[in-house]
Amino acid sequence: MGLDWGPVLMSVIFFILLSPGVLFQLPGKSKAVEFGGFQTTGPSIFIHTLLFFAFITISLIALNIHIYAA
Repeated sequence: MGLDWGPVLMSVIFFILLSPGVLFQLPGKSKAVEFGGFQTTGPSIFIHTLLFFAFITISLIALNIHIYAA
C-alpha cells in the first residue's frame, strides 16, 4: 500500500489554521471573537485545543480521510 499521510497533513493544516490569534481568537481579549490579532490568552488556547481535537476527530474518523504515498 504505502504510507498514510492523511492524518499528518490534516493535523498540520488544522494546527496552522486553529492557532490562536492567526486567523481568529475565541474568546478575544476585548470581544468574544477577534480576527487577526496575533495575540493569545490562556482561555483562547484551551478553546482552540478543543476545536482542534473536534475537527481532527471528525476529519480522521467520521470522514475517513486517507492520503497514500508510495
